[in-house]
Amino acid sequence: MTLDYEARFLRRKRLVTDQGWAFLVDLEKTTSLNDGDAFRLANDSHVRVIAADEPLMSITGDNLMRLAWHIGNRHTPCQIERDRLVIQCDPVIRHMLEHLGAEIREVFEPFSPEGGAYGEGRTHSHEHGRTAHAH
Repeated sequence: MTLDYEARFLRRKRLVTDQGWAFLVDLEKTTSLNDGDAFRLANDSHVRVIAADEPLMSITGDNLMRLAWHIGNRHTPCQIERDRLVIQCDPVIRHMLEHLGAEIREVFEPFSPEGGAYGEGRTHSHEHGRTAHAH
């Protein structure tokens, strides 16, 4: 099942796999799913989560740590890599980053930002076997 970043944050929702199979997700708490996580359905079959390609901004520049600080200061989800930062498209943040000397390129790829403080992410649970009910 291919889901973008926003769709991978859920608690109770009817989902449909890429093959058209529908099932209901009913988790104890709102959970952030990662690429490669899987739902175990009531019939013991599994549905793997695939992070969808989506429009993003790839950010490079001479001082990535400074740019990352400004992004974090605005509580913007950010994927941190060795030589670039990746965030969702936002014209206000883009304008700020350009004024700070960032080079920005629009890309279309999966988005997997860092988790929040204490490893919690978007209230992320590291339990990978999630149970759902097929309907």
